[in-house]
Amino acid sequence: MQRFVKEGLESAVSEKPRPGRSRTFTGQQRAQITALACSEPPERHARWSLRLLANKLVELEVVDSISHVTVQEVLKKTNSSPTSNASGASAS
Repeated sequence: MQRFVKEGLESAVSEKPRPGRSRTFTGQQRAQITALACSEPPERHARWSLRLLANKLVELEVVDSISHVTVQEVLKKTNSSPTSNASGASAS
């Protein structure tokens, strides 16, 4: 409402650039990260670790690079617990 009063209708209904860093990954990439975490883990592994997920995402060319910490953040934002059996990923 304040922006409408100060700058007019067009300013109030259009988005201005927001401060801060833009998102690193697209929604599609985030979905692929979550899907991989929910998939069957590699042979000889009981579940996905965050490092295994990060390495596999680069190998599959889903992303150019990603850290295990970022994988954890993506899973956390999608309500996938990286240490639960339900997500298929572990923090180790």
